[in-house]
Amino acid sequence: MPSIPVVPAPPAQRWTPALPTAEQVVLLQSLRGYPLVSLLMSTTPSPALSGAEAVRLNQLLAQATRRLRAEGPGDDVSAALANLERLVDDALGGPTSAALALYAGPRTAMALCLPVEVRERVVVDPTFATRDLVRSLHRTPRHAVLVLSSREARLFEGAGDQLRPAQTSAFPLRDTRQRKDDGARADREDKDTAAFCRAVDRALATYLRLHPAPLVLAGSTRALATFTGLSSNLGRLAGSIPVNLSTEPLSVLAERIRPVLEGYLLSRQQEALALLDKRVGARRAVSGMADVWLAARTERPEMVAVEQGLFYPARVSADGDLLLPATDVEHPEVIDDAVDELIELVLDRGGWVALVDDGALAAHGGVALTLRSRG
Repeated sequence: MPSIPVVPAPPAQRWTPALPTAEQVVLLQSLRGYPLVSLLMSTTPSPALSGAEAVRLNQLLAQATRRLRAEGPGDDVSAALANLERLVDDALGGPTSAALALYAGPRTAMALCLPVEVRERVVVDPTFATRDLVRSLHRTPRHAVLVLSSREARLFEGAGDQLRPAQTSAFPLRDTRQRKDDGARADREDKDTAAFCRAVDRALATYLRLHPAPLVLAGSTRALATFTGLSSNLGRLAGSIPVNLSTEPLSVLAERIRPVLEGYLLSRQQEALALLDKRVGARRAVSGMADVWLAARTERPEMVAVEQGLFYPARVSADGDLLLPATDVEHPEVIDDAVDELIELVLDRGGWVALVDDGALAAHGGVALTLRSRG
């Protein structure tokens, strides 16, 4: 396969446990070239790889080395292998999560840890295998957490089980006005809280417009009730959690958020399947890898729904429209997993991705695509 220039990504630093960001996923999906190596392996969360995991990682490195050397001598092959060896060396000495993902090319090296288990594999293709990164973003999406009382609002960015203050000067927001005791204290307190919540909602709207994300509310029951009754920013509300942060630390709040997000993601899966049923009835959906691939290239993709466990090694026709299943995965002309390519294709063309439970699309061959109207 001919060498194609690849857009460089920043070299990876020493292995550190960090979830992939949306920006990193987009970057990796944008890279094109050959050879690009993706190495994915499930691990046990720990300060370091176990002895058995280190053996498995070195076995995957040996597999990648064999495949790269089969391509013959060349500067790009040598550079990609050197980058991969460096990433593996760093990973051997670093902490682990549920899985690790190493991405190496002639001018690219990136190491990530993932919160989801993966199918262990080495992929050598003109693009990186990023489907598990997309899964990670779906499994633990970046989210905003608004912590609210009647006098103070704090905004956090959530990633996995970590919360950090949002990068905005609008928060924390405090109500510093003197509240009067005029004989109708409860009524006045309600009005003051409502006025404060409106100011919070305006600041939140600005933040979410620049950083769209699912929203989790946390705080006193009274303040949450007032805020949800007047907010205009609840379109992606994942849920609310009553909490008193004077007695409950952020780390505990982060743990309580996890089931709220899982429920939100389950509802998103149900929405995706409902949309698919609706589009099937309107004859605006296609099923099965071959038909979905062609439609994603030639129609206007709206949403691709894919079972998480679906893998599809394939050859692509010279014009790029036909997808033929393949069993000789290590052949240079075979795409190790066309599902990765399909996801990137749909995203590039303005569609969105729904990763659903295995079996949810059994009637569609594990994958289906909905189409936008032609109007």
